[in-house]
Amino acid sequence: MTYSYKVRDAQGRLVTGTLEAESVAIVAGKLRQMGYVPVSIENSASKSLAAREIKIPFLSGRVKIKDVAVFSRQFATMINSGLTLLRSLSILADQTENKELARIIGEVRKDVERGASLSAALAKHPKAFSRLYVAMVRSGETGGSLDTVLLRLATTIEQQVALRRKVKSAMTYPVAVGAIVVLIVIAMMIFVVPMFKGMYGDLDATLPAPTLILIAVSNAVKKFFPLVILGAGFGVWSLRRYVATPDGRRRWDGLKLRAPVFGQLAHKTALARFSRSLAALVRSGVPILDALEIVSETAGNAIVADAVAETQAAVKSGESLARPLEAHPVFPPMVTQMIAVGEETGALDELLEKIADFYDAEVEATVDALTSLIEPLLIVVMGVAVGGMVVALYMPMFSIIGKIDGG
Repeated sequence: MTYSYKVRDAQGRLVTGTLEAESVAIVAGKLRQMGYVPVSIENSASKSLAAREIKIPFLSGRVKIKDVAVFSRQFATMINSGLTLLRSLSILADQTENKELARIIGEVRKDVERGASLSAALAKHPKAFSRLYVAMVRSGETGGSLDTVLLRLATTIEQQVALRRKVKSAMTYPVAVGAIVVLIVIAMMIFVVPMFKGMYGDLDATLPAPTLILIAVSNAVKKFFPLVILGAGFGVWSLRRYVATPDGRRRWDGLKLRAPVFGQLAHKTALARFSRSLAALVRSGVPILDALEIVSETAGNAIVADAVAETQAAVKSGESLARPLEAHPVFPPMVTQMIAVGEETGALDELLEKIADFYDAEVEATVDALTSLIEPLLIVVMGVAVGGMVVALYMPMFSIIGKIDGG
């Protein structure tokens, strides 16, 4: 039977949770062994169905990576303070703001209570805890340094969040301005151009080629606007489906790395993520072959993932780590040389951390440069798009004014 309970901890705080046992007495005994004072214990099956949480598909909560970082840091602090694993998980399940993460923590606590290891319990929830996270927790359990590993995980995740934020800041401005330009152009095509068309039709004016082209485009947009929207939606859906396939993902990631403006940003971001993840795994004591396998699955870029997977196969056959990486253009000579030095000196994790810090700084500098470059470029694009339409609309005015003056 599953029982819901409310208890008081040593500090007098109210803690809630659930336990599986054969009777209320057994639940109470377990709670006292955990250092709690029972307040109430009741059978969960007796609760009405109306009281249960209803989950709506696509609208239920999801776990954000920054929530996992906060959980990891709080978990490490509790473990370091001497709290037991079960008690720490109970407190975190009660105080975590993200409802989905709180539910997952509760399930993890139940699995640990049944005798599962923490890493095995976390591995059941891959959407919240990645393979990298589970592997590092497993190494912390084995080495008796779980609190240290959790703190390292929190730091690694926070740095990944900061890196994503920098990339998003570089992408937000051009996307927003591009959307505004598209909306302005569509509005002019549907509402403004037809007004000028009617006016020029009443005046029986001879229209120049740019104006005729603009009116023809306006007529097409008005007539086929629903089809254009459906076509655009279908195109986006088809692209997402294609990118979800292995071949499509590989082509899309390769295109991102070769993009003229944002290619450098995507490349440096991928290198920073690779270095940071591998450094965290190596420092936590994860074997190099396992670490490379995990990094290839969590690289975030198919080109980098393929290179790491081939490197893992070479390392398994006796090669060093740096030599196979040199065969892949995605890894610059500086990266491979620093990795080689790290292997020779036994400080691979430190050198990888330095590489990650370097590319983090490079990403920040690239974002600043792109922002200063894209802003005037977008202003020019907006001016050409909107200004060109305005000029095309007013060109017939000059001939009409000339005829009036001549008359």
